[in-house]
Amino acid sequence: MVQFTKQFEGQLVPEWKYAFVDYSQLKKDLKKIHLLTNGVEEEHTETSLIKTIKSSLGKLSLLGNKDRERSRAIKVHRKLASSVSNSDVYETELLETIADDTDAAKEFLTCLDTQLNKVNQFYKTKEKEFLEIGECLKKQMEILIEVKDAFNQKQANDGESTQESKEDDSLSCTISSVEDSIKSRTEEIQLQEYCLEDLDNNGEQALKSPRSEESIKINNEDSKLRRVSGRVFSCQGRNLKIKISLTNPSRKFSAISYFIKEDLINQSSSKKCGPDGVNKLRISKKTLNHAEKMIKGALTELYKGLNYLKTYRNLNMLAFMNILKKFDKVTGKQILPIYLRVVESSYFNSSDKVINLSDEIEEWFIKHFAGENRRKAMKYLKPHHRKESHSVTFFIGLFTGCFVALLAGYIIVAHLTGMYRTHSENTFYMETAYPVLSMFGLLFLHLFLYGCNIFMWRKARINYSFIFELGSKNELKFRDVFLICTASMSVIAGVMFIHLLLLAKGYSFGQVQVIPGLLLLVFFLILICPLNIFYKSSRYRLISVIRNIVFSPLYKVVMLDFFMADQLCSQVPMLRNLEYIACYYITGSYATQDYGYCMRVKYYRDLAYAVSFLPYYCRAMQCARRWFDEGERSHLVNLGKYVSAMLAAGTKVAYEKERSIGWLCLVVVMSSIATVYQLYWDFVKDWGLLQHNSNNPWLRNQLMLRQKSIYYFSMALNIVLRLAWLQTVLHSSFEHVNYRVTGLFLAALEVIRRGHWNFYRLENEHLNNAGKFRAVKTVPLPFREVDEED
Repeated sequence: MVQFTKQFEGQLVPEWKYAFVDYSQLKKDLKKIHLLTNGVEEEHTETSLIKTIKSSLGKLSLLGNKDRERSRAIKVHRKLASSVSNSDVYETELLETIADDTDAAKEFLTCLDTQLNKVNQFYKTKEKEFLEIGECLKKQMEILIEVKDAFNQKQANDGESTQESKEDDSLSCTISSVEDSIKSRTEEIQLQEYCLEDLDNNGEQALKSPRSEESIKINNEDSKLRRVSGRVFSCQGRNLKIKISLTNPSRKFSAISYFIKEDLINQSSSKKCGPDGVNKLRISKKTLNHAEKMIKGALTELYKGLNYLKTYRNLNMLAFMNILKKFDKVTGKQILPIYLRVVESSYFNSSDKVINLSDEIEEWFIKHFAGENRRKAMKYLKPHHRKESHSVTFFIGLFTGCFVALLAGYIIVAHLTGMYRTHSENTFYMETAYPVLSMFGLLFLHLFLYGCNIFMWRKARINYSFIFELGSKNELKFRDVFLICTASMSVIAGVMFIHLLLLAKGYSFGQVQVIPGLLLLVFFLILICPLNIFYKSSRYRLISVIRNIVFSPLYKVVMLDFFMADQLCSQVPMLRNLEYIACYYITGSYATQDYGYCMRVKYYRDLAYAVSFLPYYCRAMQCARRWFDEGERSHLVNLGKYVSAMLAAGTKVAYEKERSIGWLCLVVVMSSIATVYQLYWDFVKDWGLLQHNSNNPWLRNQLMLRQKSIYYFSMALNIVLRLAWLQTVLHSSFEHVNYRVTGLFLAALEVIRRGHWNFYRLENEHLNNAGKFRAVKTVPLPFREVDEED
């Protein structure tokens, strides 16, 4: 049976971690009472006769009136804290002594009251925040319904027979004379802007920061965000304005193209004024669909946030129940019914506003977005996870056996033909086919280690799916990852075994050299395959993440994006192999059997720098974007780390071309600076270790693993693996082994280091929300109602 502590910590929302009941502290206080109680029992042992007499007298006095005796153990007072917070504060008075440990019991009850007050205050704050967003969304829904009704009415009136309706499927509305830039806003509009746009900045200090400070942050953040907004138009008696947030390139291009198109249409239609002489503004059906999609996404995020708040309430309720049971067991007093009655009647457990809002969102979704189909709506709002099948485990074992057999056959044939020897006559094979094998080997080794990380995160109760914002469709279980790895590596080992066997039988390189290229092409086609096979949702999520990484400055950075960008930083050798393979097959060198052509081309040598820089550049741009969005200087310091890595990678590439003493010294200097920089960031920032004031010496206060020695060993191992670049200086190689094999071994060490780094990075994120990411994303909304005064 899983301990409640692990279950409790595994389901915490990292952003709200410190708002939950401090269950570990309550257990520590209870342990003090337990130790004191045991000491008293050992010093003052009573005879069995005295115990019998006392118990008999106790039973007579409690006969028929047990509740009155229980009520004398404690008494909970409730009072109003202040007129500003308007929240109840609970204080418990201990009416009976508990052996000789009354002070410890008072300390425990005081801590319990503090936790209850904290939970109530946080719940009320978050509930108010979500209710305000719900009110904004309700207004948005009303506007959307009215505009859609007007649109449908216009279509019905015009009819489908007219040529104009066929060419221009749009809604004509009156253009208002209100300017684009609105300088003064009422308090209601400020509140609406707060709900719609900038909830990102006040998540951590929701309990402390007053409303005025939030408004200042909102205005400052609003000045940073650039938006394209359409002209104010009047429709169905409302003055409305459509706003499209420029959060990514697709929205930028769609917004710009939309407004260019709308301006052209409106300019042409402005010459044709209505009978009253008022200009008309046309809103296309595509715009309405885009607005509907934005509102749909906002409703989904709000529903997810409400579910998090429900989980927050349930987990805290269970924590209070469990700790009170432990208290009764340790002290022998029955305070559980008394205090639990107070907890049940407290605000966080008795308020039903969150449940009502969730039901209202479900009704909106079913009626307006799911065609009265509840199952379809709930599938979108609350997607279910796939059930793990035993067939997956079976195929993992099957493909593992196939891979081992094929790899053994490949090694035997390679040994007999001498393909991997340094002075082999078959140098052509090592320069052409082997890069394909090594590229796939590094890629699937990384994927295999990711599956091991998922397994370890689950064992440690780390909520990785929440941190990565993964839905049920694109979330891969560790068995799925292992299945992909074993199946892919079986196919690769089989193809490479056949390829090598054909070469050993005397077939020429020109006849069989197309096989590695076809293998690469097949995997690429599977990745972009539009059919719903081979984990389509996960594949397309991977493609979207790679797109976000490549265009880093243009996208808002989420946890999954920068985590995957860090993985690419450890795959520079794989990317360079991919560069060589692409050049080899695109230029047709495989047909002429001129494998040295790419090495002689200047453009290829220059591109090697770009490929070595690219992962670090993308990661640096992500840091720059986060600094622009959040304004924290730590992101600029992190950017400096990747700049140093770029310089180190550039000097290594230059040294490979010109092996001079000057370049060697520069490699040593730049690599040493980058290594020290990276080690500091690994231990202090990414892993949260090396805290000198920590309860665990030079670690951190909270650890998921019980054995502290594992953390010290992991730091030492990370240092060793970070120093793999020394091979570039020492030129160490194994006897009679090709240099490409040595390079593959060192690249595999870097991949292993990254897989080892991943566990502690996610552990720190789960425990401390190191990346300061939001539990609920802010989704911009399309409509904004404008008052005539504005």
